Parts: sequence; structure tokens; C-alpha cells
Amino acid sequence: MKLQAILFLRVILLVLLAMPGVAFSQAGPDHSPISSGSPVGPEAVATLRQKVATLDQRADQLDRALQGSGDDDATLVEIMTSLDQLRHEARGVAAALRPRLASINTRLDEIGPARSEGEPAEPIALVRERNDLNNEKDQINTLLGEAENLASRVEGMLDDVVRQRRSLFSQTLYERYDISMALRGEVLEDLAAEARKLGIALSSWLTFVVTYKWRAVLLATAFSLAAAGVLLVGGRRLFANLVFADPTRENPSYLSRLSVAFWSTLLPSFSLAVFLATTYFSYSHYGLLRQDIAAMMLTLFNVIAIVYFVYSLSSSVFSPDLPNWRLVPIRSGAARVLFWLTMLMAIVNGLDFVASKINQVMASPLSLTVAKSLCATIIVGLLVAAIGLVKPYTDEDGRPVAWNPFLRAALYILGGGTVVVALLGYIGLARFISQQIVVTGAILVTMYLGFQSASAVSEIGAFKRTKLGRILDERFSFDDASEDQMGLVFSIGINLIVLCIGIPLILLQWGFQWGDIETWIYDVATEIRIGSISISLVGILVGVAIFLLGFFGTRVFQHWLDSKVMARGRVDAGLRNSIGTAVGYAGIALAVLVGISAAGIDLSNLALVAGALSLGIGFGLQNIVNNFVSGLILLAERPFKVGDWIVASGVEGTVKKISVRATEVETFRRQTVIVPNSLLINASVGNWTHRNKLGRVDIAVGVAYDNDPRRVQEILSEIIAAQPDVLKNPAPWVAFTGFGNSSLDFEARAFLADVTNQLGFQNEVRFQIYERFKLEGIEIPFPQQDLNLKYVPSITLEREPSPEAAHEAESKPRRRRAPEA
Repeated sequence: MKLQAILFLRVILLVLLAMPGVAFSQAGPDHSPISSGSPVGPEAVATLRQKVATLDQRADQLDRALQGSGDDDATLVEIMTSLDQLRHEARGVAAALRPRLASINTRLDEIGPARSEGEPAEPIALVRERNDLNNEKDQINTLLGEAENLASRVEGMLDDVVRQRRSLFSQTLYERYDISMALRGEVLEDLAAEARKLGIALSSWLTFVVTYKWRAVLLATAFSLAAAGVLLVGGRRLFANLVFADPTRENPSYLSRLSVAFWSTLLPSFSLAVFLATTYFSYSHYGLLRQDIAAMMLTLFNVIAIVYFVYSLSSSVFSPDLPNWRLVPIRSGAARVLFWLTMLMAIVNGLDFVASKINQVMASPLSLTVAKSLCATIIVGLLVAAIGLVKPYTDEDGRPVAWNPFLRAALYILGGGTVVVALLGYIGLARFISQQIVVTGAILVTMYLGFQSASAVSEIGAFKRTKLGRILDERFSFDDASEDQMGLVFSIGINLIVLCIGIPLILLQWGFQWGDIETWIYDVATEIRIGSISISLVGILVGVAIFLLGFFGTRVFQHWLDSKVMARGRVDAGLRNSIGTAVGYAGIALAVLVGISAAGIDLSNLALVAGALSLGIGFGLQNIVNNFVSGLILLAERPFKVGDWIVASGVEGTVKKISVRATEVETFRRQTVIVPNSLLINASVGNWTHRNKLGRVDIAVGVAYDNDPRRVQEILSEIIAAQPDVLKNPAPWVAFTGFGNSSLDFEARAFLADVTNQLGFQNEVRFQIYERFKLEGIEIPFPQQDLNLKYVPSITLEREPSPEAAHEAESKPRRRRAPEA
């Protein structure tokens, strides 16, 4: 069992150590590995040879330590950590040699083989260079083989460590003891003797401390109390409503209950852990602890922290005195019983752990150790079975109802199995099971509360109802969508924190050592191998961070360039948009390249991706690439700019945005039309405001045929010339355009300085034309057509022939008529 505070601080320290540029090595002599990415010249081969020799000596030392490690798992973990670091350094040497070897081979290929007899002699400098390169190549190959052999040897030693640790763990769990020795009468005598020995050891230490070190004791204790007090008081002021349950609230929300349960468990437990950790380290720093007292005090502090953690967690979950804040819907009587059963399990397990450490330090008889562990595991098993007997629920009539049958059966099997295993003599396995029931169960429940809190915060509208959400809403006035997104971010952060703290704690309870976790975190953070590909999570995170920094820096630079530089230079909006867009794409491209390089990805390895992309362009991305290239052409040539009035592809409106794929055009009906850039490049585009806003406006009007055309032209000219927006040069004029079906057609033509105002201009001119024509008596005719009807006289019809005449006509022979020409 480890202190939560110590574990959390070491996790943070490990993450910092895994960052690029920070060395992570075991304590010992200074080792300066050469980076695998740095070029190695001829002068560095001797340094690398000396480094390989040093690594080989360290491997010999670790091998001797491995042979004499015995049954100490902590020593094996330290050896494994050192071997893992040694393996990384050996691989680093090999990786540093390969670029130089490749460059030598390339140069030898360029020089070519030595000339045979009969051929012209080579220059002496060339011969000397070939010989030097061959000698250096032989040295590098030899050194490379030694480094690879060293790495293989270290791999074999690591496998031996894993096998020894697995064997040691199995032996600890499955070793069988004779429990009859725990039932003998001598056990009580051994217990009394051990109690006397413990009393003598504690009294002698206290006498020494009080006599000679009382000032250091007061100073260390005061420092520990101050550290824990600052953390506890500051946390309570910051999370006041999240730590204490308000007894006056009758129906708190599930999110409020989860938050109070989580923080009321985490904050006091963490404060106590900080107090205990600082106390232990302060006492050690001032030399107040003997070796035996230090071991027993560390174990006692661990047990105190875990028992208090279980107490806080049980109080939060079962809430015996505040049923409104209870997380599980059970009866108050059952909640009180479950709370005390859980506390008893934690206390018994903790006392067993402390007693085991005392027995180890005091070299107690085996019978006393077996008796103590046997009693503790049987009690814990019976308490687990007793939890299964509790009836926490009530039915419709208010009668108690037991647990779910499957859960009740699991509790019986778990508790009864612990008792049976202990009675069979497998004390180590029984202690392991009882420890996991208490400690791992508490950790899993706390993680569950954290996950539930994160899930509740991520619900739509939930973050706004929290205290932090209300504070942010009062200060910054976020909208609902932004607050929901912030709730999702906080939810992800809570889940990550719960995983980063909970998983290492569970691993420590299941037999792993902190060195294992350090090694795994370091390996995952620095190198993940998939075949021949090596991935560094820390490098990827650094690359992402650099890209985000470059991205937001580009946005800030764009805003500064647009608002501070180009705005003061009175650059037109279209040019500002083009420059800003080009700067944005250039900055993002540069951020991508720098981020990829910082992530440790070789850009030359992207050739395959580029080939696949080219193939995709050839088959299915022609339109996208066409629009992209067209967008670049539009930004460079600027046939139109933002704010121009264009007519293209049946769309007429104002340009709002020019992107590399499409252009946004807003019509005069406020409809946004996305026009692909390829259409604007390959088709005709009308631009009313290309170089300036000067443009001609035509107003057509017709009058009746009985009006004087010259008078009409004179009136129209007066009206157009009187308009304030009409330019004098070019001068306006009126054209007699033709004779219509029902009118004489005229067209008033005027040039405006701002053609975008033509609609208002045309509207006003038409009003004035109507008023003036009405005043002058000039008629504006309706469309009309003349319909001419031609009179045709009636035709007299011939009388039908009589039947006799018809018969006579039929009897006569018919003559064939000649066809008409």
C-alpha cells in the first residue's frame, strides 16, 4: 500500500522527466548518451566505444546484483528499472552509429572500387580516403555489433527478472502454512514477548528524541501541520459547497450529491496524506528515525491514510446521518450497518498490515505471524459475508428486502472463500484477497464516483448549474453552447485525472511496484514500437502543442496585420482579405511542418503518403484540386475582391469571402451562394466594381405617339441633369431608341460615381419622370395592339341534283383529270 500523495507527486515528476530535453536516468555516474538523431563523425567513434564499455561494466554489475537479489521484490524492481535504462542507452548508441554508416556506404559507392592492374592509377588522396572510410566502417560495424549484443544481453536479463518476480509472487500467494502452530498455547507467550520487545524499542526511541531532538520534532511537526492546514483550509474555501453537505437542503440533485461525495472524500484524504508524508520525510531529514522505527512508521502512516480514506468514502456513499445526501437508495438503518461493517474491515485489515510489518522488523516467530494473519483474514471474510446478510431495500409495504441474488451470492462466495482459503493454510492468498476487498474496492468506488461526476457534468445544461459554471457565467456571460462545451472539457479532464490516479493505485495493490509503473509510463511516453515504426506520445503531444501555438499565433498576427498595419495604410478591403488569407495559409502550413518535425516524424517518410495523395488526386480529387488552384489564382490575380458586385454563373450579388475552395456571394435578397472557384475561373464574370465604382445607369421610358419626341427628350435631359449623384463628365444624355408597338421609346443614360446606389437613383428618377409627364400632359401609353377585321360577302350555294340526274351522271364514263401544274 502506497500513500496517495506520494504517488500523485511521482506521477507528475515522471511526466516532467519524460519531456524532451530532460534526462531520465538512475542515480549513479554521469552517462551522456548521444542522440540517435545527431550525426556521428569519425571523432565520436572513440567516445561511443568508451560508452559501450561503460555500459557493459554496468551490465556486469546488474548481473551480479540479480544473482544475489534473493526474495526481495523491491530490489528486483530496481534492477529491472536500471536494466531498462541500460537497454535504451545501448539502443541509442546503435541508432547513433547507423546514420554515419549509411553516409560512409554512400561515399564508398560514389568513389567506387579500387582499380585493378592495368588501369590508370588513382589519385593518392582518393586512395587514402577509401582506405580511411573502410577502416572507419569496420570499426563502426564492430562497435554496432557490440551494442546490439549488449542490448540482447540486457533483454535476456530483463526476462530473468520477470521470471524471478513471477515466481516470487506465486510463492508468496500459494505457499501453504501449518495453521496448527497458530492454535498452540505458545502463541500467547510469543505475543507477550513481542509486545515487550516493541515497547522497549519505542521507549528507547522516544527517550532519545525527547532528550536530544525535541526541537527538530517540534519543527518537523509544525511544518507538516502547516502544509496540511494550508491545503485543507484553501481547499475548503475553494470548494466550500462541494466538500460539506448542506443538511437544510431537502432534495439535492444527483450531481450535487456526487460532487459532495467525491470532493469530501478526496480533499480531506489528500490533506491527511500530505501531512503524513511531510511528517515522515521531515523526520527522516532531521535524522529522527532509526531504521526499524522508520519502517514501522511508514507502514503505520500508510494504514492511517487508507483507513481514513475508507472512512471518508463510506461516510459519503452511505451518509448514515444525512439520508438526503445518500448516493445509494437504501434504508437509514442498513446504511448505518454497512458503514460500520466497511469500517471494521478497513481497521482489521490495517491492523494486520501494521502487525505484519512489526513482525518483520522484530523478527517475530512464524507461529505468531500465522496466527495474526489467520485471525485477521477470517474476520474480514466474516464481515464480507455479513454484508451479504444486510437487507438494505424496502418493498411497497415497507418491509426490508435483501440484495440482488447475484450480488448476495458474490458476497457470500467472496467472504466464505477468504475464510476457507485461510483455514486451508494459504495465508498469503487470504491476506491478498482481504486486502483487495478493502483497498481495491475503495479505489474502484472512488473512481466510479469520479466517472459519475464527469458524466453528470457533461450533461446538457448541467455545467451551468454548478458553482463554477455560475461564476463563469456571471463574469464572462457565456452562452449555453459554450458552457456545454466547457462542461464536456471538464468532464474529460475529470476522467483523465481519475484514471491517472486510480490505475497506478490499483496496480500497486495487485503486486506491482512503483518501478514497474515508472518503466511503463516512460516507455509509453517516449517510445511505442509498431513493427519498424517508433512512436513517442510525448513527442506527439509536443508537436500538437507547437502546432496549436503556431495556429493561434498566426491568427493573432493576422488580426494585428489587418487592424494595425493595413487599416492604417488604408489598404482596400479586397487586398487586405487576400493578404490576410495568404498569411493565414502560410502560417498554418509552417506550423504543421514545425509540429511534425517536433513530433519526431521524418518528413522523408511522408513520400508514400504523398504518392497515395497524388493517386487520389488523379482519380477522385480533380474537382477539389481544381477549386483549390483556382482559389489561389483568384487570390493572386484578384479579378474581384471582397465587397465587389459581381455577376457570375447566374448569381448576382456582393462577394463576402474568398476561400481556396469556393467563394461566398451574398445576393441582394440576403441569400448566401457558395460558388466553386473553378466556375469563376473558367466562365465569364461580370464585375461592376472591379477598379472603381463608376458605372452607367439606364432608365427606359415610353410615351404615346401623339407627343413631341423632342420635348420628351428635353424633359428627360432636365430631370437627369438635375440629379445630384449624376456625374458631369461623362455627361448624361437621352437616346431616342426606337418606335415601339404602342410607344415612342426613350432611354435616359447617366454615370454615377457609386454604381451600387443605382437602385435608389432609378427609383427617384422614375418618380420625377412620372410627376413631370403628368404636369406636362405627356401620356405614358399602355401596351396596345390594333385588330383589323376584313368584310367577306356571302356565297350562294348550288342546288343539289335530283336523283335521276345523279344516276345519269354516274352512268357516264369518267375522264381522268390531268394533274395540275
